[in-house]
Amino acid sequence: MSDTPEKKPHIPVLLRPLLKAVSPVSGVWLDGTFGAGGYTRGLLEEGADCVIGVDRDPLAFEMAAPWAGEYGDRLRMVPGNFADMDALAGELLDGVVLDLGVSSMQLDLAERGFSFMKDGPLDMRMSQDGVSAADVVNSASEAVLADILFQYGEERQSRKIAKAIIAARAEAPFESTLQLADLIENTLPRTKPGQSHAATRSFQALRIAVNDEFGALIAGLEAAERALKPGGQLAVVTFHSLEDRVVKRFLAARCSAGGGGSRHAPQTADRNPEFTQKMRRAIGPDDQELEENPRSRSARLRVAERTDAVPSPFDRKGMGLPKLTLDGGVV
Repeated sequence: MSDTPEKKPHIPVLLRPLLKAVSPVSGVWLDGTFGAGGYTRGLLEEGADCVIGVDRDPLAFEMAAPWAGEYGDRLRMVPGNFADMDALAGELLDGVVLDLGVSSMQLDLAERGFSFMKDGPLDMRMSQDGVSAADVVNSASEAVLADILFQYGEERQSRKIAKAIIAARAEAPFESTLQLADLIENTLPRTKPGQSHAATRSFQALRIAVNDEFGALIAGLEAAERALKPGGQLAVVTFHSLEDRVVKRFLAARCSAGGGGSRHAPQTADRNPEFTQKMRRAIGPDDQELEENPRSRSARLRVAERTDAVPSPFDRKGMGLPKLTLDGGVV
């Protein structure tokens, strides 16, 4: 491998409040976004009998090799997508934790193509296979590119950026992260001090599209519902408003006994709710965490407890997810 992560400690975001919210920790847990193993180690040290670490990035397990043996058979590492966690676990679970979005180890590796701050191939594939960000940028139509940037990145200048991408790729295809980041930076007004980099929203949007993150998130929440024992706990950490909105709406729908309804959660017949909320509002980082880990500034934690209700059919339309079809040869 031509690059390695920077030598700095990995700090799991909101680990302290998460462990406090699910205490006491015991039984079998599944960490559906294993990453650098921070949540897994925290759960094991807090008292979990076993943690099943799931990740679709092969690098996660390579990096865990130096320390995984410390936990013996209390740690099971399983390659795969957390959307399939109930099948991957093979048993009912006492808890599930999901840390959504891109991991720090992926951002720190220029060759993975997630970061607009480091030059590398325009890739962004978490599983390291399938359609890449370069495929999307070089093949999707202007309309689809604009929709991706607006709906997955909430980029207000999406049409302007998409038009600039189409014009630039007519001269030469996009191959590197800085090539795209520079184009976006030169297309938009100069950012003011303290504002995010001009390419932040666009890179987020492309990453979500390439990895079908919203599809995986909804499927993963449904899989957690099937996999958790009565009394089992679901803890989800999100990093932007779009993710948090999906988790919030899912839990609102599954914690409801029916009736009422809204434009995002249509009225339903009375039924037994599949979850109960353990906290009324999401938990964010405190001052200590913000000082230790600036990347935690947008993080939100939501926790719910599984009831003994048999899962009822779930209407994904109520989640208000964007509906996008990649064209131009991109599947």
